Amino acid sequence: MDAPTATTADTDVLDTPQEDPTVHILWINAGLSCDGDSVSLTAATQPSIEEIALGALPGLPKVAVHWPLIDYECGPVQGADNFVEWFFKADRGELEPFVLVVEGSIPNERIKPEGYWCGFGDDPETGQPITTSEWLDRLTPKALAVVAIGTCATYGGIHAMAGNPTGAMGVPDYLGWEWKSKAGIPIVCIPGCPVHPDNASETLLYLLYQAAGAAPMIPLDEELRPTWLFGATVHEGCDRAGYYEQGQFADEYGSPQCLVKLGCWGPVVKCNVPKRGWINGVGGCPNVGGICIGCTMPGFPDKFMPFMDEPPGGHVSAAACTAPSSAGCATSPRRRPTRNRSGAPGPTPSRPATGRRGDPRPRDTPVGRRTRASGTTYQKGGAGPWRLRPANPPSTLTASWRCRGTRSRASSAASASTPRSTSPPSGSRSATAPRRSSAATASS
Repeated sequence: MDAPTATTADTDVLDTPQEDPTVHILWINAGLSCDGDSVSLTAATQPSIEEIALGALPGLPKVAVHWPLIDYECGPVQGADNFVEWFFKADRGELEPFVLVVEGSIPNERIKPEGYWCGFGDDPETGQPITTSEWLDRLTPKALAVVAIGTCATYGGIHAMAGNPTGAMGVPDYLGWEWKSKAGIPIVCIPGCPVHPDNASETLLYLLYQAAGAAPMIPLDEELRPTWLFGATVHEGCDRAGYYEQGQFADEYGSPQCLVKLGCWGPVVKCNVPKRGWINGVGGCPNVGGICIGCTMPGFPDKFMPFMDEPPGGHVSAAACTAPSSAGCATSPRRRPTRNRSGAPGPTPSRPATGRRGDPRPRDTPVGRRTRASGTTYQKGGAGPWRLRPANPPSTLTASWRCRGTRSRASSAASASTPRSTSPPSGSRSATAPRRSSAATASS
């Protein structure tokens, strides 16, 4: 009996490779913004937007980027008759999967006197502009993930300052802080004013790998930021932190010393810019002599103003680090020089016998200089600065840094136990009250 032969249809099925679906990135910059986050992304190098768009990284799924700022698009299907048509396709369910990137804060269209605050494209049925909030209503239920990029999109930013007429808010305040996509992914916030270019591209890369099944659920902190990018404070990665430990604070710009007394919020702000640099590892606010103004934190800018004034915790931190030994900041003990067998004074132990550090005379530590040799223990507490133990009460410095309303895990845990109103804020779609209201933040 002859063996069965494969038909033409069977051969076509066997020869046709099974292609993975293309992941589309729909970037909508129709919110209230300056487009600075889009401009910032053009400087990304780890990875670059070109590497993502062209699929030049191993294991990356096919990607199609639709970026309105420069009318940039790529992927296997290009050249739509109208650029906004990609967004209409996503609205009709013809574009899956896709990641929605939102740039700019979301205004409250319910409080407009007339017209609309901002929008993107026109509705083909009515001919009227489609507002930003309407685009979010249409696209977020169908998106694989929603990314809020830049402080305006994450927490409201400058447009949500006190007295703004638009009722601007971040994406989490609009959708609700507990919102999740159809894939179970929470809103991913990448704050920064503007966003750090590599933080943005690296987070997008992680979500693409997650879409391909090559990465687990993206880890986020309580403010919906990637934990590996925003897990440490500016102070922990700052080159000037050693001066802070020694109680040496700059009183004018141009000094290499700690900038806390000039208005730097580094001890409480979660940001990796000092450690990562800005472009190719170069730059960053304190690295080039600037202060940290807290642009990656909720409540920016209201809760961190005025920028050039010493923060509430700066005075306490400076006092604790420059207090005399009786107040708990002990100076380094004077080492007694040893004597050799002949009775002549010998060099101080553990110091080399030559060079500048080989001076046999013990050196006094200036009053208030904190050193490891002093025997003082150090412990990082909460979201506050480094604290002396046991000289200072556990909450003294941390509480002082939170005078203007900066949050910590401890305060979040305490607030979580307090009943909150269940009525949604004005302009919000969420059935539950968000974890913070932009209007309340602005009025505080």
